[in-house]
Amino acid sequence: MTAPVDPPPDAFEARLRALSTHTSAVLWHTAPDGSAVEVNPSWSAFTGQSPEQSAGWGWLAAIHPEDVSYVVASWRDGVARRALVEMQYRLRRRDGVWRDMEAQGVPVLADGEVREWVGVCIDVTDRKAARETLQASEERLRFLDRLSEATRSENEATRIMAVSAELLGRHLDAQRCAYADVEADNDRFTIRSDWSAEGVATSAGVYSLDLFGPQATSNLRRGRKLVVNDVDRELGDDGGGRMFNAIGIKAIICAPLVKDDRLVAMMAVHETTPRRWSDGDIALVGEVVERCWAHIERVRDAALLREQDRHKDEFLATLAHELRNPLAPMRFALAIMQRTQDPAKVADARAVVERQVTHMARLVDDLLDQSRINRGMIELRRERIGVAALMRQAVEASRPEIEAARHSLDVRLAPADLELDADPARIVQMIGNLLNNAAKYTPDGGRIVLAARPVGARVEIEVADNGIGIPLDQQARVFEMFSQLEHSASRAKGGLGIGLSLVKRLADMHGGAVRVRSAGPGTGTAFTIELPLAGAPEGRDGVPADTGGERLEQALPHGPSDAGSAPAASVERAPAPRGRVLVVEDNPDGLRSLLSLLEAFGYAAEAAADGPAALAAARAFAPDIVLLDLGLPGMDGCDVARALRAEGAAPGAVLVALTGWGAERDRERTRNAGFDHHLTKPVDPAALQTFLKRIRAEQAVPRA
Repeated sequence: MTAPVDPPPDAFEARLRALSTHTSAVLWHTAPDGSAVEVNPSWSAFTGQSPEQSAGWGWLAAIHPEDVSYVVASWRDGVARRALVEMQYRLRRRDGVWRDMEAQGVPVLADGEVREWVGVCIDVTDRKAARETLQASEERLRFLDRLSEATRSENEATRIMAVSAELLGRHLDAQRCAYADVEADNDRFTIRSDWSAEGVATSAGVYSLDLFGPQATSNLRRGRKLVVNDVDRELGDDGGGRMFNAIGIKAIICAPLVKDDRLVAMMAVHETTPRRWSDGDIALVGEVVERCWAHIERVRDAALLREQDRHKDEFLATLAHELRNPLAPMRFALAIMQRTQDPAKVADARAVVERQVTHMARLVDDLLDQSRINRGMIELRRERIGVAALMRQAVEASRPEIEAARHSLDVRLAPADLELDADPARIVQMIGNLLNNAAKYTPDGGRIVLAARPVGARVEIEVADNGIGIPLDQQARVFEMFSQLEHSASRAKGGLGIGLSLVKRLADMHGGAVRVRSAGPGTGTAFTIELPLAGAPEGRDGVPADTGGERLEQALPHGPSDAGSAPAASVERAPAPRGRVLVVEDNPDGLRSLLSLLEAFGYAAEAAADGPAALAAARAFAPDIVLLDLGLPGMDGCDVARALRAEGAAPGAVLVALTGWGAERDRERTRNAGFDHHLTKPVDPAALQTFLKRIRAEQAVPRA
């Protein structure tokens, strides 16, 4: 076997030269004092320096200027100690790119003296970048986890926005972080609140997106992030910089939320000085906003379901109330007809029944119409007809309710030549619903105006009143099905919340629209129907897109404590007055029929149609029993009961709530107001007679 032969020195040097020239490792050697020798092929290949340029201390020219002093100090220290030297610095590659290097140098000793230094520089740029990327990813995941934990238990959208904005702003060391909702016009937006660093003013307010320049509007409306590192340099005054500067923004990342091709929300991080946003900053804002919006939408969906459930419960309670109210006078009228032969009383009772049946039929018709529209079963029967004629018909249909409330009605008919190509019955129904709505929600003796005017190729029919008005924050939902305010004193006359929804649906079917205008509570309301004139181009015709609907089970439940739960029976004839009963009821038919029935029972009865009249009557009449409706105009039944108790206007009188509201929360309300009993309409006459006799018997027993 042939022994290996050591290569000659020149061959070894050639191999080393080839290795150092073609790898990312930079091999070098220096003189004993640390100055470079002329032959460092690896260094020359990497840095592009010629041997002459790198010789001596020339190699320092390839080191990043910020690292030179550190490298010199470390290298001289190692040379002085004749020990291993380790350094990290940035080295300029021959293409001019700075690379991160890790360097080691060791002395070569001969007879205890340093003969030379040899070393290697390893390019660790990619490894360092990978490590930093991993660290950034871990930090991002930790932050997102912290954000999720912080917002997990929040169930209000505003709180989710506030917590997310603060955490994101602090994490990015930004000056401000804001969330904004965008109006349906795709331009107006509102920053309700924001998080700001100490000493930085809030940006809360209402703005127009168009004022922020074409780049902002274009990007955000198309669902793209807006990223600006320097507002003045990149946008300028004409490009939106003037508006950004007005609220102290010099750099911004803004992420939009676009749904169904409409910008609906934005979240933005602001800086008060220019800042170069990193790719990581931009990506993180997008991810936070995406998570934030997903959570907000879940919370809002849950809130919407709760709201819909609440509306359903309120609607069913209101439906029961609205159906019980006409049933009460009908039941009393039938009892009177059973016990009298007086033609006048029979005729009066029959008229009560007819009026209340008509009222119930109108309620049922509204329900059926809404259901038919939802299911796409209404077909418009169009014909050419004058607007003025339709207005007259609507006024005739609504006149009884308007006159019953003693309202003045000012009718300003449309010009004779204004005509519609429409379903006359449905247009009359729309105007009539608005007139009835005005009569219902305007205190007695109010003023209602019905007017029509041409506007271009359309006609506007307006019903305005000086009634209770509508709060600004509730006007957007008045046309929603079953939408209504709480059944309080200001809404004493109630309603199913169907009429306005029906008006909107029918207006849509005719290619028109309906809108509401009110300055707020106590300022009155104006509803305007806008319809295309005959021969004018119309909007869409036919069935609205929403064809869903609910079947409504019509039932009149009675609780076990309701007087109405007793079986019907013939009314006992009472020979002599049994006591004094004050009846407080704003329904004229209900009031008259109940008074007649009480007199037939043998009671002395007095009537009042509202709260102030009830207090005056109680002081003058000194009743033993007060049958008190809850839904009174101006001052509701609970307020009347409290006033009776506080003023001692009817000492010793038993207060009985006689109402169409029969839910447990209504009973709790009457108990808290000082009522002794709660009866739900319609009350069976025989059961009412027994109930009153029992109260009078209890009053006759001396108290211990």
